[in-house]
Amino acid sequence: MKLNLMGTEINNYTFEEGVNKGIELMNSNKVSQVITINPEMFKEMEHNQEFKQIIEEAEMVIPDGIGIKIALKLKGQDCTRIAGIDFARRLLEECAKNSDSVAIIGSKEEVITKAVENLKNEISGLNIVYFHNGYFNDNNEIYKDLAEKNAKLILVALGSPKQEFFIYNAKKILQNCLMVGIGGSLDVWSGQVKRAPKIWQKLGLEWLYRTLSQPERLKRIFPTLPLFLIKVITYKKDK
Repeated sequence: MKLNLMGTEINNYTFEEGVNKGIELMNSNKVSQVITINPEMFKEMEHNQEFKQIIEEAEMVIPDGIGIKIALKLKGQDCTRIAGIDFARRLLEECAKNSDSVAIIGSKEEVITKAVENLKNEISGLNIVYFHNGYFNDNNEIYKDLAEKNAKLILVALGSPKQEFFIYNAKKILQNCLMVGIGGSLDVWSGQVKRAPKIWQKLGLEWLYRTLSQPERLKRIFPTLPLFLIKVITYKKDK
């Protein structure tokens, strides 16, 4: 089932359904893209038509930010929020069970190195065949490396919209894999950033916890989130 928010379609899965769909896409005969959508992406779509097209063409769009869940609720639609970091982590665990190879791209060298080390220690049998920091100038070199490694799951942490463009262009070059934009997940997996306690996550207040622990994030949330919700309320479909 798909929900519609201001003309953008969003998949409505339970967490398990979302994971199963991800596994299905990972085992399909094409390159598939998962968008973990949040209010900031809607703001980007307002002035970036190419970005909007990428989201429209993605094989899977899941409601990552709590702002998306609130917005859908305001329009009389209910959804299960699927946090991108949890979704990606579960896919890593599934890859380990099935001996599927993984590649990870993004963040600073010390962050991704530590994240990869921690993930291998925490997930038995995890086969990370390639990883690279997010500081590179030639995408084609990375695409070439990825093609040679032939990973089934590729996680990309370059920040939005850069990671979405990187994945979209990779779809024309790579074969048979699932690519997921994971934003700041490597910071958490490396231990550099502490994730909110479970109770905060369940209450949908992870964004508040992160803002309290990282005050610099405040300018990302305000006025973006309030303005986004106002636009949702006042949105009228073009005739």
